[in-house]
Amino acid sequence: MANYYLEFEKPLESIDNEILELKGNKDTPDGVEKLNQLQQKLTNQISKIHRSLSRWQKVQLARHPERPYTLDYIQHLSPDFMELHGDRHFSDDSAVISGIGTIDGQKVAIIGQQKGRNTKDNLYRNFGMMRPDGYRKALRIMKLAEKFNIPTVSFIDTPGAYPGLGAEERGQGEAIARNLMEMSALKVPIISIVIGEGASGGALGIGVCDRMIMLENTWYSVISPEGCASILFHDASKAPDAAEALKVIPQDLKDVGICDRIIQEPNGGAHRDFESTAIALKNVIIEELDTLSQISPELFLDNRIAKYDKLGYFTVTD
Repeated sequence: MANYYLEFEKPLESIDNEILELKGNKDTPDGVEKLNQLQQKLTNQISKIHRSLSRWQKVQLARHPERPYTLDYIQHLSPDFMELHGDRHFSDDSAVISGIGTIDGQKVAIIGQQKGRNTKDNLYRNFGMMRPDGYRKALRIMKLAEKFNIPTVSFIDTPGAYPGLGAEERGQGEAIARNLMEMSALKVPIISIVIGEGASGGALGIGVCDRMIMLENTWYSVISPEGCASILFHDASKAPDAAEALKVIPQDLKDVGICDRIIQEPNGGAHRDFESTAIALKNVIIEELDTLSQISPELFLDNRIAKYDKLGYFTVTD
């Protein structure tokens, strides 16, 4: 049950409140039956809303403050996860989590952008916006994974790389570019999963991969809808129009070959049923790792070149 409702989710709030109130009094003669009727009504209402979501509404769902974040998934997927800190150059960027753990007995390196649940936590996590130290920390863990022949799983959820002066002074562009180069040639499988927002080079810096997977209510783009609207339309309020033009949602990206697989979310989105989302995600990760384990380490570079070369391919006819 949600505590926060987006504008288009408002019709669910009253039904949720009715269910919550009835759960405290369900021992009345008709309590159980009425509760079942309300839950069915809620399910139907959620389905009705989600059948016709616009791209902008999916962008809003990806940003939902109750949506599961990287640490939520890590705790479910890999209870023995050991976080590794620091980039061995400057600092430990708290906007990115990195370390080693096991998923269903398979040892993996896990890297993921982490947002905060409140103001204090968001300041600590820098709203999920990585600095160059974060990209260098992520690369350090990926190179460690390569050394010990461990596949890498990255969770993408960021509004972009941090644009602050200090980040630029320490080489933000170089850090992202180096990650693109090094990840392209990494001799272990890389699975990237968009669990929320995937914006700009901030996402791409840990997003070069063999398999790009997206949860259903997520987005991935060279720029945020607001940024696009500000530049092209000179009006950030036209973000819904920009989202439609950018084609940022999973099905759009699957159609052009950027996204390899879409994980369907429970009715209402991941924030309404984290357990089911995490189980589906775990099953997909295990399946993809099994498939990628059959590939020779010497072929990963060639396969990635082929994968990315196909993007933007078109033909001209008379």
